[in-house]
Amino acid sequence: MREVINISLPSPMAKTVKSIVKIGNYSSTSEFFRHLLREWQEGKLLNEFNQSRQEIVSGKGKVLKSLKTLR
Repeated sequence: MREVINISLPSPMAKTVKSIVKIGNYSSTSEFFRHLLREWQEGKLLNEFNQSRQEIVSGKGKVLKSLKTLR
């Protein structure tokens, strides 16, 4: 199911988005913003993963022997 979200952009940003869509990198403005959101989500997950890795390397993290340990 899709939901409509309206955003307001300064003119220079709106022109940039329209230009990117027009030259064919994206089929629509919605596709452009979906792509940005996916990239943001991936970046957030990568940062969380790297933080966890740093905790383990520094000895602060906890290594689980099995998924049962999560309970």
